[in-house]
Amino acid sequence: QVQLVESGGGLVQAGGSLRLSCAASGRTASRYDMAWFRQGPGKERDLVARIYLGDGSTYQPDSVKGRFIISGDNTKNTMYLQMNSLKPEDTALYYCAADRLYKGYDYASPDEYEYWGQGTQVTVSS
Repeated sequence: QVQLVESGGGLVQAGGSLRLSCAASGRTASRYDMAWFRQGPGKERDLVARIYLGDGSTYQPDSVKGRFIISGDNTKNTMYLQMNSLKPEDTALYYCAADRLYKGYDYASPDEYEYWGQGTQVTVSS
């Protein structure tokens, strides 16, 4: 059993920054594939960024590449998402996800991840 808890969401103005955290507990391991997903109002859950803790490799879709930075700290069992240059369309509930299996170098879908946090709300005002 792995537990994930997100934090760091809030209300920011367009162009601002937030840093999300995902704290993992339970039977954690250093080689998990971890990811941030988000789900805006009336939209499906979509990938924001991935990190494979086995080698530290990351993937970000073009929509956030250059603005969001994913990182992990194995000593703290914590994953982070630094979000810069936030836009109103970034408004969503952001979820942390983890899985024991490597998803490859690019996109991964929500159904590929076994463990999920409860979500943290990010709201960007214009």
